[in-house]
Amino acid sequence: MALQESTGLDVYQTYFEPTTYLDYYKMGQNAVGDDILHFSLKHYNATFKPGGLRGKLLIDIGSGPTIYQLLSACESFEEIIATDYTDKNLLELEKWLKKMPGAFDWSPVVKYVCELEGDRDKWAEKEERLRRTVRRVLKCDVGKERPLEPAVLPLADCLLSSLCLQSACVTLEAFRDALRHLRPLLRPRGHLVLTGSFDCTFYMVGDSRFTVLPLKEKVLREALQESGFTIERLEKAQRGPETVLEKGSNYTGLFFLVAQKND
Repeated sequence: MALQESTGLDVYQTYFEPTTYLDYYKMGQNAVGDDILHFSLKHYNATFKPGGLRGKLLIDIGSGPTIYQLLSACESFEEIIATDYTDKNLLELEKWLKKMPGAFDWSPVVKYVCELEGDRDKWAEKEERLRRTVRRVLKCDVGKERPLEPAVLPLADCLLSSLCLQSACVTLEAFRDALRHLRPLLRPRGHLVLTGSFDCTFYMVGDSRFTVLPLKEKVLREALQESGFTIERLEKAQRGPETVLEKGSNYTGLFFLVAQKND
């Protein structure tokens, strides 16, 4: 699918190549990936540090083939469930969790997170903790009223989703619907931790171009409010100047938010 544009979830099942996508997360080798990692990891650390969000169950919605978004949370939750729509992403997650041949090397990212937490040398221990904490890897479709069916799960203390919903939802109506579909997965007063981009319409994975729902802050705030969430914290950052020459995506900024489910 050279240089063709992809929309909708089915194209992810067919065309999305997780091993190519993971090139963004080779720390120090991709400016866009570094921009996303440095911003999001800093705020995940602040959110899940001692005294922050914690609980029994966290569900990661649309994990993709990545684990960076869970490295701080695994210290604060007893159990994590990773989810994704595509079979290839689920397999890529399993490869890392089970230490299978060909698994992506996340150690530079893990060391960075450990450095944020105060002890870079504990990176191997961190990896093992995350492997123990991620108990299940499940299929997820945010377009469905019950995104995780047929799985039956207890209500989560926290839902996390990183760079997923804007890719899965090609319209603002679909984005609002996805938020409404996710809300019943949370316990009363539970939290949603969401990261995404502003003004982004696409990103590249190799020669494949995937559509992204462009968001403005006002629209984002309204969508969460209409879906039954109250934003407790919203962090923003403009796109890093070092990414200007990178053509992999056209986002203008990034956001990180923590919202609480209304009663």
